[in-house]
Amino acid sequence: MHNRWLRLICLSIWFFYIKTHAEILSDPDNNVVNEQQAGGNPALEAHDNPEAVTQWQQTGADDGRQSQAASAVQEALGLLQPLQPSRNRFASFDKTAGLLGKTLYYAKEVFVLLFMNGPPKEDYLSPQAKRFSLSKPLAQAVKLLESAAEEKEPDAIFLLAEMGFFGNYTYPRNHKEAFLRYHELASLNGNSSAQHMVGLMYATGIGGAVPRDQAKALTYHTFAAIGDDTRAQMTTAYRHHTGIGAPRNCNEAAHWYKKVADKAIAYSRSGPPGGMLLQKDSYKIADENGGVYGEGASVVSSGVYANKAGPNSDAHADFDDVLEYLDLMSRKGDLKATFSLGRLHYEGSRTMKRSLKTARAYFMIVARKYWQKDGSIRDEDQNVAKIASKAAGYIGRMFLRGESMEQSYEKALTWFRRGVANGDALCQYEMGLMHLHGLGVKRDPLLAADYFKESANQDFASAQVNMGQLFLDQGDINTASRFFDLAARHGHIEAFYHLAEISNNGIGRERSCGMATAYYKMVAEKVESIHSSFDEANRAYEEGDTESALVMFIMAAEQGYESAQANVAYLLDEYKSILSLDSLIPWKRRRSSLLRNAALALIYWTRSAKQSNIDSMVKMGDYYLDGYGIEADMEKAATCYQTAAETHQSAQALWNLGWIHENGLGVEQDFHLAKRFYDQALETNQESYLPVKLSLTKLRMRSFWNTITNGKVKSIQPEPGKLNTETNKPVPNADTQAEPKKEWSLSEWISNFLEEPHPYYHGADDDYDEPLPEGMPGGDDDYYDEIDDSILESLVIVGLAAALAFLVYYRQQRQMTHRRAMETQQGNEPVQPENGIPPEERLPGQQADGGFFPPPDDPNFGQWVAGGVGH
Repeated sequence: MHNRWLRLICLSIWFFYIKTHAEILSDPDNNVVNEQQAGGNPALEAHDNPEAVTQWQQTGADDGRQSQAASAVQEALGLLQPLQPSRNRFASFDKTAGLLGKTLYYAKEVFVLLFMNGPPKEDYLSPQAKRFSLSKPLAQAVKLLESAAEEKEPDAIFLLAEMGFFGNYTYPRNHKEAFLRYHELASLNGNSSAQHMVGLMYATGIGGAVPRDQAKALTYHTFAAIGDDTRAQMTTAYRHHTGIGAPRNCNEAAHWYKKVADKAIAYSRSGPPGGMLLQKDSYKIADENGGVYGEGASVVSSGVYANKAGPNSDAHADFDDVLEYLDLMSRKGDLKATFSLGRLHYEGSRTMKRSLKTARAYFMIVARKYWQKDGSIRDEDQNVAKIASKAAGYIGRMFLRGESMEQSYEKALTWFRRGVANGDALCQYEMGLMHLHGLGVKRDPLLAADYFKESANQDFASAQVNMGQLFLDQGDINTASRFFDLAARHGHIEAFYHLAEISNNGIGRERSCGMATAYYKMVAEKVESIHSSFDEANRAYEEGDTESALVMFIMAAEQGYESAQANVAYLLDEYKSILSLDSLIPWKRRRSSLLRNAALALIYWTRSAKQSNIDSMVKMGDYYLDGYGIEADMEKAATCYQTAAETHQSAQALWNLGWIHENGLGVEQDFHLAKRFYDQALETNQESYLPVKLSLTKLRMRSFWNTITNGKVKSIQPEPGKLNTETNKPVPNADTQAEPKKEWSLSEWISNFLEEPHPYYHGADDDYDEPLPEGMPGGDDDYYDEIDDSILESLVIVGLAAALAFLVYYRQQRQMTHRRAMETQQGNEPVQPENGIPPEERLPGQQADGGFFPPPDDPNFGQWVAGGVGH
């Protein structure tokens, strides 16, 4: 009924429009086309210019068709709106929302597990692809949009393109149709959004719509960027920055990144005093599982970043466990835990939405422990004062910004003054902000600067930025840059922006395009909400809609976000297990064609690796090693592994290097070098004990067989500092630093000297086998004379050593005889010293045994007792 009345109204307007124009054309007095010629020619009458009348009629008809097409679009939107699935129907059911919230949350989880966890029918393996049947409202809406699109209605063309690309309103995805629609709209009126999407599809070849063509992609993105499309500007900047589709161009990258950074900083400065609170949504979904290779194998969970992972990583406690622990400690009266709960609820996170009311309640609990209602101090404890002042800073901030309460500069000032009395940095900064802008107080930049200085001295980033701005206004570039550098350590967006401007314009220093581009990129990526699709991508992934998540992540990945590039590659990655049994399970869900694109996965592994993602670099090596998505290239695989292993951060890369050296893939086969890489993998990550030990066992067997069969591969050699199994002596190695020389006792020195082959014997057999020079008379006699001389010298040295040992022994016996005689003369019974030398006859610092044997507290004492070496 509603649609019938709407059509009747549209037809009435149309007839009224035609009738009005018909009356104008039929009136001889008004039969004039108001078209002035250049040079001031008089208006032409209709009978003098029939072509003008025809053009007028055609224009009226076109306007009527456009009006009808626009009405069709509105009618189609009315039909499509109820078809849009609501993704937020369970969003308010949170485990932290009280008893009711927990009940509804777990009820939802059980419902999804029991009734909504099965694969859709089209995901079952079947010989034929299933066709989608459109519902009646959807089919009717599509028909209306198609009819309007035939009349070149831009909104209709854009809606059909979006439905085909994203699958909106339950419409099945059709990327080829979407490309044609986007291309038509881009050609029709230069729509920047359509140009950006055409460039995106040329860049990725998503859905097989068009072949990948990076040059065409850059062309369309550039046109869209000129049309002020923020997403296209971000993408164009990244492509010039890394050289995708064209050679690298730092100036172009800086130009387009500055365009986005200007918008980002304007958005950041908008809103309540202090600017917008920027929320981070760019997370790596692989990190929630311990990394690309799993817990303990990926760098994120086993390398240098293992201790820096967020609460979403399995390397640390679950976020719910953290909240539960803090809540328990808060109930026991721990003010630090109570304050931490307030901050968590105030700032929010990916797994927990912001709850300003809850945060305020926690902050008030802390504040009341120190202040009474009238502002008097309840507790003089300095620890309580410190925590309470921090809470006062947040309470005052909420009053200043009007967060979950009515904005009140007066109340904010009261709380800030309480915190300033105890030297709180946040309160000092906020007081400076109020005096700088005259918020509830008299504007006083000098007083504001004093507050900013006190806060900046406590390393408060926002205060450091404001100090830098004050010095920048005064022309002191060096001091301003120093404050900006300090604030940049904390990732402050304003600091990055000012450093980018200084570097780009060469203010107070030489212009640095590279530094400017890097800083502008940081600023642009800080404000995700103005151009990225992380929020929609994360929501789709959490709800199990992997295809939608992939599409959204691809859009962010093309803009240069490393986390999005890693996410796209991770979602497309099927190279996870050699022993995959998916093909043998008839009811196993198959991946859609959109998720089966190994070549695209390799592209994003590569781009992520270029932005210092070590796990992505190892993944690149895997793809090149087995030719997954590209022709196999063993040398490139070895290069990827070597690059990832150079810093000893990736145990997986080190193990892979050992494996390819063991098998000679892309490198020279070398069992000894393979063992070194296996050992380094174990040193890097102790969790790799089992795979490394198994690999070493197999490697030793192969090396042993290679040795006994005189193979051409270099076998495992004894490591420096280790004993040779044949001679039971340390093995020297010129490539490594020599171990400190060990001091031997006399008896041990003599024993080792007798066992050590004489230097003159080294190579004697080789010399004996060589033919003697001709014409050398008496050669044989001279050779044996040299041997006799060496034996004689050895005997002389042994005799001298024996004489020295006898003299030492004789000296000790004389000392003992002399001491006994002295004791006998004094009428005392002889007392035997502990180790040979009485205390009264020892030199300062001398041992009781004269230094020949280690004392009981010496590390070598245990070896001496067991008959081993001395000291």
